[in-house]
Amino acid sequence: MAIDIDIAHVARLARLGLTDEELEGYKSQLADILEHAARVQSLEGDPHPGSAHPLGFDNAFRDDERRPSLDREEVLSQAPEAMDGFFVAPPALETE
Repeated sequence: MAIDIDIAHVARLARLGLTDEELEGYKSQLADILEHAARVQSLEGDPHPGSAHPLGFDNAFRDDERRPSLDREEVLSQAPEAMDGFFVAPPALETE
């Protein structure tokens, strides 16, 4: 199945400066790719339901359970600066 594409036109649209040798090489490669895609499209049959995704979709999250949190004073003692029970950090957005 011959597929004819103007590679020079496609290269201009993509703003690629290709030499004549590069144009011929890409034309050959693109023809092979499009021919293979056409062969794949011509296959008959329904896709196997298990082939829609190569990996399983098992939930990897742990159960949501209550557990004690860290001691506030201990955590704040590790911070470079704390005030009134909160971390002190520089502002995210400087406004004038």
